Amino acid sequence: MNSESNASSTAPEGVTPAAADTVAPAAADAAPATVTRPLVLAIGAVALLGLLLSALLWQRLSATQEQLARQSADSGTQAIEARTVARQAQDQTRELAARLAVMESRLSEVALQRSQLEELMQSLSRSRDENLVVDIESSVRLAQQQAQLTGSVEPLLAALRTAEQRVARAAQPRLTPVQRAIARDVARIKATAVSDTPALLVKMDELVRLADELPLANAVAKPVVGGSIKPRRDDSVASWWQRSLQTVTDELRGLVRVSRIEQPEAALLSPEQSFFVRENFKLKLLNARLGLLARQLDSARADLASASSSLGKYFDASSRKTQAAATLLQQMQGQMKALELPRVDETLAALATAAAGR
Repeated sequence: MNSESNASSTAPEGVTPAAADTVAPAAADAAPATVTRPLVLAIGAVALLGLLLSALLWQRLSATQEQLARQSADSGTQAIEARTVARQAQDQTRELAARLAVMESRLSEVALQRSQLEELMQSLSRSRDENLVVDIESSVRLAQQQAQLTGSVEPLLAALRTAEQRVARAAQPRLTPVQRAIARDVARIKATAVSDTPALLVKMDELVRLADELPLANAVAKPVVGGSIKPRRDDSVASWWQRSLQTVTDELRGLVRVSRIEQPEAALLSPEQSFFVRENFKLKLLNARLGLLARQLDSARADLASASSSLGKYFDASSRKTQAAATLLQQMQGQMKALELPRVDETLAALATAAAGR
């Protein structure tokens, strides 16, 4: 009763209770509909915003990946460049170390010469024998340096002979060991076979000129021009056919050339590469010549050995010119072994003992 009274009391005027009962459920259904639609729109907006943010994040992630890839490639390039620079720095360090060693040796020689000059200046107050010993030692050392620069023992022999004559004229008993040491060094130098450097240079120049005429191992032989196959007046038909058949046979044999090449590298050379093979061979000989002039005997020997290897690998060993070039190379290699100059350590030791007064 209370509910009915309340429903009837809350119903609008002019509306029956039954109509009020039908309006109340409709209002109840409309209220959730008005609440759900904004919520759906909000969720859709959030989802759309999430999609946009995801797209932006994906784009930024792609840009970041591309940037990282570029940075990785740049880092790899920089690493390669750094390794190249480091290798060059190592090579330069080795070269500088070698130059420093040469400079130190030369500096030591200059310091030695300077000390000898200072001793020579101080020897003005010494006796005649002491001055003679110091003068002979300086002349012998200077002659030894000249012999090393020129590759000839003549300056050294001349200095030793002069020193022997001066010691003999002095006629001092305490200089007798010096005279005996000089005689032994002179005999040893004369008995030592030293190669003639100018003759060795002439052989190198001759081999360089011969390099342009050396046949390669894969060189194609020049075709032999056959005789005419025209019939002669005094030839019969049979003889003419025989000569024609012989000419054709020779031409067919010239189309195919079978030869044995020991080194496969020589068979793969193209005509354009043959020029560089000859130039490389001549360059090795010129390097050996420069090393000989600079008294770098190890480098000159290595260049001659490399030239000999190239000669046997790429050139025709059955050719007379190649055999002559190989003979010249063997002679030069044998002479290079005898380019070491003998030393006069025994004479210098005897002079040092005499200068010390022992």
